[in-house]
Formats: sequence, C-alpha cells, structure tokens
Amino acid sequence: MTRGLMILLLLWSLGPMGPGAASAQSEQASVPGSEGKPDSADDFDWREMIPLLYRAAGLPPEEAVKLMLENTAVLRAYVALELQAQCGPQASACSSQPASPALITKRIDEVVRKGIFTRKNVTRVDYLMRQPFPFAAIAAMKSRNRRDAFLVLDFAEKICTAAQIEDKYGSPRDKSIFQWFSMFEYRIDAKTYVARAAFTIDPVSGEAQRIAISLKRKDAPE
Repeated sequence: MTRGLMILLLLWSLGPMGPGAASAQSEQASVPGSEGKPDSADDFDWREMIPLLYRAAGLPPEEAVKLMLENTAVLRAYVALELQAQCGPQASACSSQPASPALITKRIDEVVRKGIFTRKNVTRVDYLMRQPFPFAAIAAMKSRNRRDAFLVLDFAEKICTAAQIEDKYGSPRDKSIFQWFSMFEYRIDAKTYVARAAFTIDPVSGEAQRIAISLKRKDAPE
C-alpha cells in the first residue's frame, strides 16, 4: 500500500459512496429516539481496527468485507440504534432493552448482501448513516488480487477536529495540503503488516472529514 494509493482511496470515496449507499440513504430520514448513541467520535481509535483488518486482508474479498462490517463497533452501535428506533414510541419494552448481538449481525449481513459490488478489482460495501450520529458513512473494501484491506469512515459535521486528532494520536508522520483538503497520515510498520490511517481535514474550519484505514500484510507477494 503506497502513499499515493492511500490518497487515491480518499479521493475515490469522496462524494456518493456507491449504489448500495445511495439506496440506503434514500430510505432514511433522521434517527428518531437516539438515546444511548455515542456522543462523539473520540471513543473510536483506528489502532484498535488493526487486528480486524489483518484478518480481513487474508480472506477472499466477499468474506473480508463481511467480517469487517460485522465486527466494526461503530456500525454495530448504529444498527442497534436503528433497530431500537424501529420499535416505535409505544414499544416501551423494546426501547428499554438493547438489540441482541445476533439481531445486529443479521441486519449487517442484509446490508452486505444488498450493497456489495466490485469495481476495478476492489470489492466493497458502502453504507450511509442517518443523523444525528458521530459518523455519516462507512465503507469496507478488499482488493481481489492483494492481501490488503481498507475501512473508510466519514465524520458527521462538527464532530472531530484536527486538534483533537493530534491530541489523541500525536503529530502525524506526514502532513499534506491539497486543493480541497489537508491530510494527516499515521503509520505503523510492524513485523507482519503495515497499517496506515489518513485523515482528511477541512483546511478552513479544521474539521475532520474522513478517516481511511488500510492494512497490508507483509506475507503478501508484491
């Protein structure tokens, strides 16, 4: 995974995130009754995604995408809120108890089944999230001919800033400025993998727009 390919990944995903995401958005309005939702994106730590992406990088594309989405805490939290909201305001017994892990997984599997597609040798699923929620979209991707995996999350507006990112992760390995955004890049070069996280930042407001996480296994042939 080269730095140039990481930048391409960020640019490729900007805008509508694919046919699956578009159809999901058309069915959604705002999340009713969002009690219990995460209050900020600060609980998310990209480094905690490394074991999951390492496993996914060694799987066939369809299995890898499913694994990532089924086990990403952000999406599981969002789906739990959706299931809770669908109970309706009169269903007090339902709204007072969290959705079961099995039901959450089943709903995510439906998202994968309906939204999975392949383009330019990359298999992916995109999903847009109703607001209010700390994240606005998620995309999981797996190359069909490389042992690497990608996860992209769009931040909701006014939820995370460049200053907060540096407070949490320290100074980036690289800072770059492009025409429409700035990029903070972090990298972990371990014995068996290379993991990268790239944040896109609005250069005017300082708000974080997106994080793209990639992992490439070193046992992969070049």
